[in-house]
Amino acid sequence: MLKIGIVIGSVRQGRNAEAVANWMYDFATKRNDAEYELVDLAKYPLPLLGAAIPEAQQKEAEATMKAWSEKMAEFDGYIFVAPEYNHAVGGALKNALDYLNPELNNKAAGFVGYGSLGGTRAHENLRLILGELQVADVRTAVTFSLMTDFENMSVFKPADYHANNANDMLDQLLKWSKALKTIR
Repeated sequence: MLKIGIVIGSVRQGRNAEAVANWMYDFATKRNDAEYELVDLAKYPLPLLGAAIPEAQQKEAEATMKAWSEKMAEFDGYIFVAPEYNHAVGGALKNALDYLNPELNNKAAGFVGYGSLGGTRAHENLRLILGELQVADVRTAVTFSLMTDFENMSVFKPADYHANNANDMLDQLLKWSKALKTIR
């Protein structure tokens, strides 16, 4: 059975990403077609790539980097839950992806986003980043609007119609993940 990581791509305090990721996880697991796992980026406090790490924090930083790499290597595909910050993917997710390369090669990814335009610009940004990491991204994405799918921009109340995109995205992701598994 394919193993798909649902990556919570925000570490911001008071983030909406956790509620969105939990919705996606619950939705996906009800399909009973793959093994899904939530991966919370906040549990991997990675240092800024290339920044000096104080000697006292070196071992802890190395352990975090190793744990992040090993966790991401476990999966056949990914769903990135990505909010849009300033017309792009958030810095924490970009930094975390910069720590990876062979762990992601020849795998597939789908996107779930939220923001004023549903996180679509973050998805476009991720498509460029993941292309460099040899990750095939699927066409259909799930896009939640802060204005219509959240009460007061903070309480997640998704409209029912998102289920169609979620099913289409998952169907595409599983097909690509299965196909790419044959060349790894």
